[in-house]
Amino acid sequence: MTTSTLREDYPWARFHSLDYPVRLDALDEILEDIRSSHSQTDHSDRAPAGDQLVGDSADTRLVRKLIGQMAPSMATVLVTGESGTGKEIVAKQIHDLSGREGPFIAVNCGAIPEQLLESELFGHERGAFTGAVAARAGRFEQAQGGTFFLDEIGDMPTVMQVKLLRVLEERIVERVGGTKSIPVDVRLIAATHRDLPKCIASGSFREDLYYRLSIFPIEITPLRDRAEDIPPLVQEFVERLKNEQSMSLALSNGAMRALQHYKWPGNARELGNLIERLAVLRPNGNVTEQDLPWPIVDRPAEEPAGPDIISHDLQPVAGIVTLPNDGMDLKQYLANIEQDIIHQALVESDGVVQRAAEMLGVGRTTLVEKIKRFNINVNGPEAKH
Repeated sequence: MTTSTLREDYPWARFHSLDYPVRLDALDEILEDIRSSHSQTDHSDRAPAGDQLVGDSADTRLVRKLIGQMAPSMATVLVTGESGTGKEIVAKQIHDLSGREGPFIAVNCGAIPEQLLESELFGHERGAFTGAVAARAGRFEQAQGGTFFLDEIGDMPTVMQVKLLRVLEERIVERVGGTKSIPVDVRLIAATHRDLPKCIASGSFREDLYYRLSIFPIEITPLRDRAEDIPPLVQEFVERLKNEQSMSLALSNGAMRALQHYKWPGNARELGNLIERLAVLRPNGNVTEQDLPWPIVDRPAEEPAGPDIISHDLQPVAGIVTLPNDGMDLKQYLANIEQDIIHQALVESDGVVQRAAEMLGVGRTTLVEKIKRFNINVNGPEAKH
């Protein structure tokens, strides 16, 4: 292959020419450029292209309004919220509406080792450190004319915070091992799940950087406070599965109510993972409340109860239970009662978990989890799952 053919087929080759015999360091430079050209963005925790902020709650509508108001400006944005709430989706929408023609570059500060973070952000010159066989542009330079998204900014080391503050104030970067100041035209959006004021109080985050980042703050509330957003989110995830993997899913009204009552510690990310798992586990695509895993269905308020479910010899009788003078551990007392009821149901059902679950009016999955939690063994026949 001639050098001219190489340049036509591979755009990166236009910056290099190879002389024969080929030198190893010349190949190293070309390989470094190839790696850089294929790593323009950080895909460690990226949302699929085309994602929108989905939801009908007042909080979600407010966030969409704020995005529309500040997207055209160059103001630095700080997006806060728990993990899985969609902070990167917000950043991507700001970029899409900003009109900036440059790329959207995302870096997770918590995913890059401290000793490599400076080179990753600002780049390095050839020979700056062991392994730096060629000069490399950092992510700030790669985001020229576009948007640079710094996720988990609360995990950035304090030494790097000082250098980031200088970039924000002077709009220039210096590569590791270099002395040249490189101007950068970049819109910065930062995000974190941490409470930065508390980090400032503990000395792990600089106060001046916090005020520089939070020119325009956007807070995303957790999903447990936006129950009305769950149906449209479920629909979005179902449509995505249908388009990307040709998988169908339909949830009953009871299943949807159960999802809306769950607290979602993992927020929308947890909900999306659940929908994908259900699509795999339910080939027919129909999901009822009984199909949902523990702990989503493990809520006493949603489990059927009544005198027809528990045998008469287990019914509470007024006046039998009295409060001891020195008090009692109510949680442990109720747990003991629950354990005894489950044990008797298993005995009466000959150890068949499904039959015991029907007697107790709970889902089979819920009962299996409770058996494991209480470490219940049935005397006689072994419990059959």
